[in-house]
Amino acid sequence: MKLIKTAAAFALSTLAFAASAMTPIQDADLSAVSGQDGVSIAANLNVNIGSFTYTDTDAADPTTGFGGGSVAFNGIKVTGLIAATLDIVNAKQFGAEMTALGVNVPSAVAAKFHDGTSDVVKIAIPQVQTTSLLNMSVDSIKMGNSTASYGSFAMKDIDLRGTSVYIWAH
Repeated sequence: MKLIKTAAAFALSTLAFAASAMTPIQDADLSAVSGQDGVSIAANLNVNIGSFTYTDTDAADPTTGFGGGSVAFNGIKVTGLIAATLDIVNAKQFGAEMTALGVNVPSAVAAKFHDGTSDVVKIAIPQVQTTSLLNMSVDSIKMGNSTASYGSFAMKDIDLRGTSVYIWAH
């Protein structure tokens, strides 16, 4: 039994040692290496919100009866496909994209990127064709404590393609 344990330990250590046998690569050779960067994310959204209630906190006017009360939006749902990519962009590219969008970057933010070496995380919803855009619906709209509904509403084909979000440390 001791011989089997020794042989197993030897075999495992040989595998571990062989796996860690890495060879250095020179800078000139490394420059010829290419690959892909970034991460893609896709999600099939199925968000359900029980209700959203707006309440007017003003006291009711005794002569008109107006003021106070509430409106409740019940059974809110957001469904559909959303896809995003994560990329790291350098400060120069970030600045160029902000300028192209007509965004005046605040001086405090611009100062962070003045040396051109800072990086920014870019989350982008790509301009890809999809047949499953986002949809939102509300099952009922009720006033105060009433059980009667004013009806429902839906927003169809909410298109977020082309949207980008940028994240950076400060």
